[in-house]
Amino acid sequence: MSRKSSRRDALRTVLGAAGFTALQSRGDATASAPAHPSVLATGLGNLPLLDTWDTRSVSAENPTGEKGKGARAVPKVGDPDLPFAGAAKDLGQGWKVRPFLKPKAGQTVTIMDTSGPGVIQHIWMATETNWAGNGRACVLRFYWDDEPFPSVEVPLTDFFAVGHDLFAPVKSLAVVVNPTSALNAYWPMPFRKRAKVTFTNESGKDISLLAYQITYALTPVPQKAGYFHAQWRRSVTQRNKPVHTILDSVQGEGRYIGTFLAWTQLSEGWFGEGEIKFFLDGDRDFPTICGTGTEDYFGASYGLPTAFTGPYSGSTLSPDNKVGPRKWSLYRWHIMDPICFRRDVHVSIQALGWSPNGPYRPLSDDIASVAYWYQQEPHVQFPPFPALDKRWPH
Repeated sequence: MSRKSSRRDALRTVLGAAGFTALQSRGDATASAPAHPSVLATGLGNLPLLDTWDTRSVSAENPTGEKGKGARAVPKVGDPDLPFAGAAKDLGQGWKVRPFLKPKAGQTVTIMDTSGPGVIQHIWMATETNWAGNGRACVLRFYWDDEPFPSVEVPLTDFFAVGHDLFAPVKSLAVVVNPTSALNAYWPMPFRKRAKVTFTNESGKDISLLAYQITYALTPVPQKAGYFHAQWRRSVTQRNKPVHTILDSVQGEGRYIGTFLAWTQLSEGWFGEGEIKFFLDGDRDFPTICGTGTEDYFGASYGLPTAFTGPYSGSTLSPDNKVGPRKWSLYRWHIMDPICFRRDVHVSIQALGWSPNGPYRPLSDDIASVAYWYQQEPHVQFPPFPALDKRWPH
């Protein structure tokens, strides 16, 4: 083996395939490391590559994310825009004057409004230590490039794979939930002209604390990059047709990348014999992709006997929870196996268990879901978002 080949193999091992390809695309792989082609190619193997994009971050301390504009608030005790300034009154400017917000009941707060092009890389949020009454009651909405309707419209906790407003650790690649109530998302979210994110408190009381940090890169976005979308739905399945629709009325080219379910059983016994079905590009009566059981789709088998959380799938609530109806929080990320569609996609799951005497048993269960996907804009307007009293079992 030549010295040049040996050096090339070593670089491939250290940088990984994506990083090595990026180097090759700019000339000899042994040359000084240039920027790789896209911020969307970030990863452990690409960290040594010195990039040309600008890193920015919005928070309550720097609402615009602009360069050199962080931590500029001056303590003014009694200023409603500085609800935590009293703790910094003796220290002055630059000492945690505006770290958090306090959204009032019914208030919508814009937490990001930034010009592009760029890519959101990480979102961290926290509110109350206990989400009961304020998790699903608060709604996140994302708007790309001045569109009139949101591309993301999901309750706060459900967006981060927290079901029923009940804390459980999530240790996945795309979403991480840490104690005590820290919510993290790592989905890459490209935007070309503008990114706007709002937080609406639809509960009947003020939120005592809203903390957030949204980190993004200002960089050109590849022409073929789709826009991130997420949609929340809830239904109570009927025994004569026990099917919950996860996603419908999506038109155009895209990739389906994830499912989260907050499932409430309304019957005793096992609930997970139902199949998930993906109807792609004109499928009507029969799907192209059909699962074999609920727990199978979420990467488990023979039921869900214990809670687990992994890079791509998880069932995060303990099955031994006996308080009220049995509840499940289930996620499945299609990071390594995105489901591509050219014209349209429809996703549904059956609510099916076992009858005591053996046959399958159609179930009437309460199912809330989040579908995650990428597609080009414009997108079909989402169904009307459910009012607060329609987001919970009765």
